[in-house]
Amino acid sequence: MDELTLIKNGRILTPFREIEKGMLVIDGGKIDWVGPCREDIEEAFGGKVIDAGGMYVSPGFIDMHSHGGGGHDLMDGTVEAVLGMAKAHLLHGTTTIVPSTLTAPLEDTLEAIACVREAKRLSEFPVILGVHLEGPFFSKAQKGAQDERFLRLPDRETVDAIVGSGEDIVRVSAAPEIEGGMELGRYLRDRGILAAIGHSDATYEEVVMAVENGYSHVTHLYSGMSGVRRIKAFRVAGVIESAFLLDELTVEIIADGKHLPPELLKLIYKIKGADRIALVTDSMRAAGMPEGEYILGSLKNGQKVIVEDGVAKLLDRSAFASSVATMDLLVENMVRLAGTPLLDAVKMATYTPARILGIDRNKGSLARGKDADLVIFDENYRVRHVISAGRVVI
Repeated sequence: MDELTLIKNGRILTPFREIEKGMLVIDGGKIDWVGPCREDIEEAFGGKVIDAGGMYVSPGFIDMHSHGGGGHDLMDGTVEAVLGMAKAHLLHGTTTIVPSTLTAPLEDTLEAIACVREAKRLSEFPVILGVHLEGPFFSKAQKGAQDERFLRLPDRETVDAIVGSGEDIVRVSAAPEIEGGMELGRYLRDRGILAAIGHSDATYEEVVMAVENGYSHVTHLYSGMSGVRRIKAFRVAGVIESAFLLDELTVEIIADGKHLPPELLKLIYKIKGADRIALVTDSMRAAGMPEGEYILGSLKNGQKVIVEDGVAKLLDRSAFASSVATMDLLVENMVRLAGTPLLDAVKMATYTPARILGIDRNKGSLARGKDADLVIFDENYRVRHVISAGRVVI
């Protein structure tokens, strides 16, 4: 049953403003009232009361790019793995998550999609939005930790088999410059699926064409993408510079303090602003787990990686291999490392990803009538309470 709940004495981050000593009422899984504390509401209230004690109250975090957590990975190919990763991140304030595939054999990808579909049906809390297809339509030159053996061109047969397998895919990352990449963008746009540029070696001209053909987002900015380079002696802008230059493109960043140093976090924030940046974990199964050796991707045919220094790396230490971050850490890092105002850090973890995913009508901010997905965290950014669709999780 949905709980009738009143939260009082909180510093409410809507995230468009902060309401000091604020109050919020939840009824039927929805936000019924939000504003300054009022004695008349509290005196007449007959449900559960949570005294926030001056802690921050924000919308639930939205992670639009996560491969796993809590020892689980989407590519394990089990419903239990999807539910396990969602629960692990829920405890860190992520009330909406988009499980992400890795480049893998076609049958493994289809199995992962089917597992998300079933997990959505079974989930105790409605935290699983749908699938992010990260691969197999990538540039070999920018594959990063993606397994080159399973990269494919987006021919119509393959696209129909994967993307056309159901309504559970909400975003696709691809390299638009490869053969069939522009056609893929149009295919996704026509179906209302977010098309993102990722693991791409595109030039500025190719990125402009991509925008014209349906791409509107950039996957993990700076990771797995081209920058300025020389072609026949002339400098040519890559995906990184194109993302900065084109206001039509939103971006996501892994603000774990490892993938991007503080100066780049500051630069991205300065240029793109909180309305065009989504914080993502890009986390693998080791998120919330001790350091050591893990498998990136499927336990059956994934890659061994080493988690050390707070990040996952390939065994030869030549590149990062996903993160071990949770969303609460990203919000903290944007404030502590990048110097962003807390309201903007929260916006990049809530309202902006909701808008990018097209779910901002119901999620991403604290307003009457919206889903009651909330996080209460203290001044040290430690999550103390999580509420999902009006139900108190912790």
